Amino acid sequence: MFSSKEQLNKRTGPHGIGRFSYLQSLVTEYQDTSDADAKKQVLSNLANFAYDPINYEYFRKLNILDIFLDALEETDEDLIQFAVGGICNSCLDKENKCYILQNNGVQMIIKYLSSSNNETVLMAITTLMFLVTPQSKPDITSLPVVECMLRFSKSNNKRLSNLAQVFLEDYCTKKQIQDAENFQKQFSRNQPDGSQNSVT
Repeated sequence: MFSSKEQLNKRTGPHGIGRFSYLQSLVTEYQDTSDADAKKQVLSNLANFAYDPINYEYFRKLNILDIFLDALEETDEDLIQFAVGGICNSCLDKENKCYILQNNGVQMIIKYLSSSNNETVLMAITTLMFLVTPQSKPDITSLPVVECMLRFSKSNNKRLSNLAQVFLEDYCTKKQIQDAENFQKQFSRNQPDGSQNSVT
């Protein structure tokens, strides 16, 4: 259940720590700590706070979206998962969505369709769907992405196959799907072992 500012004030009281101050302390801890586990825990907490729209104004003031975007460049799979999750949760807000799009968010998220972490892949697909605009749609439904979704739609992982199918049905044209299928057939003929390219 989402919180209103009035509810937050009532919950924390005049002497309790406010939501902004708490988020600020998390940001400081993330930036200052050299402990890998602590960093993961803080980023996970920040991603969870992105569920609640009451926090979006604070996120922008504290540059938390930049923390998520920067963490996409990390090598640790847990940090990447939390970063993708934070972006996924944040981009339902119009201002956040615009900021993510303006900062190369689509290309950064597309890269993680090839992640070995299923949760990261699922959140990456969901994030791309949330980021669709008339301007971003050509990149989000580019041939490599649609071809990737076709492969995912045949996965034994039902969550993955169902989500990929939704992507194909809701965001792709019949021609885009046909082009991706033709690409797959052509590529398979050129590969002795029948292997296929990753999305990146």
